[in-house]
Amino acid sequence: MSEKLYLAVDMGASSGRHVLGRFDGKKLTLEEIYRFENGGVDLGGTNYWNLPSLWKNVQNGLAATTATVGNSGLRSVGIDTWGVDFAMLDQNDQLLRNPVTYRDHRTDGYPEKAFLTVSRPEIFAETGLQFMQFNTLYQLLAMKEAGDPILMAGRRLLQIPDVFHWLLSGEKASEFTNATTTQFYNPLQGDWAWELLEKFGLPTHFLGPISAPGTCLGGLRSSVQSATGLGAEVKVVLPGTHDTASAVMAVPAVSVSGSDTGNQPNWAYISLGTWALMGIESPKPIVNEKMLELNFTNEGGVGNTWRVLKNITGMWILQECKRIWNAAGKAWNWDELTQMSDSAPALERFIDAEAGEFFAPENMPEQIVAFCRRSGQSVPQTEGEILRCAVESIAMRFRDVFRMCEEINGRKIETIHIVGGGTKNRQLCQMTANATGRRVVTGPVEATAIGNILIQAIADGAVKDIAEAREIVRNSFPMEVFTQQNTEAWDDAYTRYVAIKNN
Repeated sequence: MSEKLYLAVDMGASSGRHVLGRFDGKKLTLEEIYRFENGGVDLGGTNYWNLPSLWKNVQNGLAATTATVGNSGLRSVGIDTWGVDFAMLDQNDQLLRNPVTYRDHRTDGYPEKAFLTVSRPEIFAETGLQFMQFNTLYQLLAMKEAGDPILMAGRRLLQIPDVFHWLLSGEKASEFTNATTTQFYNPLQGDWAWELLEKFGLPTHFLGPISAPGTCLGGLRSSVQSATGLGAEVKVVLPGTHDTASAVMAVPAVSVSGSDTGNQPNWAYISLGTWALMGIESPKPIVNEKMLELNFTNEGGVGNTWRVLKNITGMWILQECKRIWNAAGKAWNWDELTQMSDSAPALERFIDAEAGEFFAPENMPEQIVAFCRRSGQSVPQTEGEILRCAVESIAMRFRDVFRMCEEINGRKIETIHIVGGGTKNRQLCQMTANATGRRVVTGPVEATAIGNILIQAIADGAVKDIAEAREIVRNSFPMEVFTQQNTEAWDDAYTRYVAIKNN
């Protein structure tokens, strides 16, 4: 088999990159072609994504790809991003406004406001999705409450990756895995939750048909070809456009959720980045009272699978500590910060990483100190002690959610796969094994880009299915195994952690 080339544009809330995948029929190799910064921009008190700048960077990366591989040879391109956020087009396919970010405060007070109209159990029964204030449903309700004219003027709602695929190809599509993050998709009916939207009095005229991962939207627009030097033969293919869907695609598990036997898997995953998405892969959505009680979610996966998971705090708290310290002139890198954390006393204090004060504070280290003081614990005195407190608390939260995964799964889970950039933090990976008492396998680091590329390869006929794709992952990228240590000390500390969190 001659080498085939696929391009993943993997866009996160803080940065994006273009990753070229070279597949020789057995192994996949990656090359980062282009990287760019991202982040919300405050305009008049509203936090927006800078869509024109992001689109310019997408095109710049495509041009850099042309410079690397020439104007022929690339088979396809696909884009993945975060979920929930969206843009609106008018009747002339003009962008009505830059998309508002999920960290904007317009959804403060939701979902509780929504429950006054439709109860929590009713919403869950219609959507099977966990309740987070920034879900697309609450963004629309906030727009309705504010009398936002875009809600009626919009003629097509496109989530963020759908916007870029439209800009690339000219075709408007609502990709399945991202559509399921809105909290107005019905997983049991396989369509938008029309009745729920009607109960809320929300318009639905801007919702289009839903497309599966692997759908080919055709070639690049002529304007994109001119701007980037790529040819008309390059196809635009939908990956799992929600970045976690692509990341879970690249989990190097031996089977696809036991779907051959109908059983639930004996492995769980954590897609670890700014957020940590922890859960199991299921052959069908799970919508029941236990899921509602635990605030778990059903999000679409690739290959007719479902990601039954919980969205929890990942590297966000650590990233914010680093940002604050470096803004003050410290200029520490992650290795230096990990060494400082390693040198601090173990299991002395904890925070509730899911508490609202850690969602978007002005100063994360100060917030950690304040939480420890307020909860009657010893106050961390150094940066290393602050960081150690944060890392151990995140690992304890992983233990909480892992137990929930086992409860929903109905069988013991033997292995936790951690994928994504957060695997570079070996301290957190080891602490996850310690806290959960389970074997932890880490890698690949570039899981999202890999999953994106391999869905394109499946669509191209170069790879048969997910099982074969995961075999390619195992053969192509390194993994590391962590086994539990000091479990008795972690078990004792967990009792204190629970008491602090529930105080």
